[in-house]
Amino acid sequence: MSDEPEQLAEGTLISHLLELRDRLLRALVAVGIAFMPCVFYSNDLFSFMAQPLLAKLPPGSNLIATGVMSPFTTPFKLSFFAALLLAMPYVLYQLWAFVAPGLYRHERRFAVPLLVSSIVLFYVGIAFAYYFVFPVMFEFFAHTTPKGVSMMTDINQYLDFVLTMFFCFGLAFEVPVAVVLLVLMGVVRIDKLKKNRGYVLIGIFILAALLTPPDAISQCSLAIPMYLLYEGGILMARFLSRNQDAQAQAKTEQ
Repeated sequence: MSDEPEQLAEGTLISHLLELRDRLLRALVAVGIAFMPCVFYSNDLFSFMAQPLLAKLPPGSNLIATGVMSPFTTPFKLSFFAALLLAMPYVLYQLWAFVAPGLYRHERRFAVPLLVSSIVLFYVGIAFAYYFVFPVMFEFFAHTTPKGVSMMTDINQYLDFVLTMFFCFGLAFEVPVAVVLLVLMGVVRIDKLKKNRGYVLIGIFILAALLTPPDAISQCSLAIPMYLLYEGGILMARFLSRNQDAQAQAKTEQ
């Protein structure tokens, strides 16, 4: 193996701007291609999205549309976000292809697994919210409805609530990636992360209280996985840092 320093790709400002334009156009085309089948099945997508709430509503209750255009605009908006979610791996790949030439080889070696794991964890967070959190949360809301009050949720408000929860849970599941990045960049040490577990746990519950509806079930549903992922991030950071130290030691011995 050559000991010569690695040369990074260089280019003019115009060439970088042209490449960025091409990458953005490819990302937009990918979102557009994913949007076409999503908008065709927009009503089916919304029915699937509404199923966790519909399954917990009292008999005779249903979702309602309070706006004149809501029966059209709400599924249409959901189609756009579904298309963005489907095309996100390709969009992030275009971003990575633009940034990668400016990174060293060892930086790319760590960045690729972190990028892939961040995408997977975001999807896992969304699936966790839909299949595990929503049924428990909506059943709690349905049983706490005051007597004489019919639970009739507007479809647009429901979609906004669901998208917000998806975003919160998707970001919450990125905790291991954030922990690994902080350790590998030298911002914080692993022993300090372990020492401050109590403060982190309190902070996680406070953050969960801010991001979720004001009930204990929703807060615990977000806080407990976040803390477990925090511990998983510490284990992963310890493993990667040991490999990094071993490689650095091997280079010095050569």
